[in-house]
Amino acid sequence: MINRSIFFFLLCLLCFADTILAGPGLPIDSLATKETRALYRNLYKLSLNHTAFGHAHATEYGHGWSGDVNRSDVNSVVGSHPAVVGFDLSSMSGRPAEDIEKSKDRLRGLVTDTYKRGGIITLAWHFSNPVSAGGFNWKDSVSAPAVKFIIPGGSAHEKYKAILDNIADWAKSLKGPDGEAIPVIFRPFHEFDGDWFWWGRAHCTPEEFKSLWRFTVSYLKDTAGVHNILYAFSPDNKFNSAEHYLERYPGNEWVDLLGVDNYGDMGRDGKYNLEAAIMKLQIVSALASKNGKLAAFTETGLESLVNANWWNDVLLKVMKTENIRMCYVLVWRNDTRSKTHYYAPYPGHPNIADFKKFYDDSYTLFEKDLHDIYK
Repeated sequence: MINRSIFFFLLCLLCFADTILAGPGLPIDSLATKETRALYRNLYKLSLNHTAFGHAHATEYGHGWSGDVNRSDVNSVVGSHPAVVGFDLSSMSGRPAEDIEKSKDRLRGLVTDTYKRGGIITLAWHFSNPVSAGGFNWKDSVSAPAVKFIIPGGSAHEKYKAILDNIADWAKSLKGPDGEAIPVIFRPFHEFDGDWFWWGRAHCTPEEFKSLWRFTVSYLKDTAGVHNILYAFSPDNKFNSAEHYLERYPGNEWVDLLGVDNYGDMGRDGKYNLEAAIMKLQIVSALASKNGKLAAFTETGLESLVNANWWNDVLLKVMKTENIRMCYVLVWRNDTRSKTHYYAPYPGHPNIADFKKFYDDSYTLFEKDLHDIYK
């Protein structure tokens, strides 16, 4: 018969092990669907030994093509789609209603296809300025500092709620084969520490930005009843300390995933500062661990892949550094028309050998490597 003390010791040990395996905790939405909670938990688990590879708009279009069924440049090169596919909600506002509905249908199909294959979906939002011309970019003498107008008490607050209603209706329409809600990672107001977007640092105060974030998350999950979203917070690479990173952080109850977008340290314009890139990822990883959050390298890449060894000598080298734990890394899109604006290799590109080595590394996960990510 087992000793009573030993029994309780083993029980506690099992409980502790279960806590470690369960990940950093639960999503901020207490009503998150079981598939959303499973995604959250499994993203943490895979980050212990791996990083999932992602590519923006991968199955939507690529180098020289658009709209082909079950196609991606990455799949054409290595035989698997990226594990993470990035889409954008830019078409959800600022257009005629008929165009918005067509875009919603098209995007719904792309998201559903990714989910059925077992892939992970992340959503950016290049949100066209809701109170002025200028689009999502800041344009001097044209753009208005919209944040203060759309937060609670602002003159365009009701208009913003209507935009969120549209996003909420679309998010709730995402259904899997058994009628389950498809989980997505939503990354609104990204790169907010730069000045190039109307929600950027120069165009709103820290408190205005926090108010915008908190209202957006609260409205979607608590008012509109959307429970299949994980919320990702991702500045650009302007920070050099945890304190700086957290300058516009809305609080732990409003964020599921801590991220960073970094092109500047990773070879943009021929400039490499891998020590800085590593330091920033270590800051994000440490903050995520401390606060019970997921962590991801939410955007990076090298335009035109002019470095033949970028995937292994730069990206993988950075990602594998000690004290970095990222559940995914996402590179930017392959434009369908531009001969130079692409971030993943396509058939015939001289970078393929290095990318295949990156693909073959046991640290990186592609869509074929994912198993039951929603269970």
